[in-house]
Amino acid sequence: MATVQTSKKTEGGFGRYIRGVRTELKKVIWPNKEKLVKYSALVILLSIISALVISIFDLVIINILQLIIG
Repeated sequence: MATVQTSKKTEGGFGRYIRGVRTELKKVIWPNKEKLVKYSALVILLSIISALVISIFDLVIINILQLIIG
């Protein structure tokens, strides 16, 4: 008769995962309020610029296709 062995890897897996997450979060260097505001503004500005560039390319391509198609 074969014996069934349980893997120690699966015991307490979720609890170990949560402890690992907490340990890693303690290592994170969080930005202060000033840096957070600057970085957020930069992300918003770059998103707006990207949207404008994509819109301009879209309009140009649409106009070129309308000239070609008729």
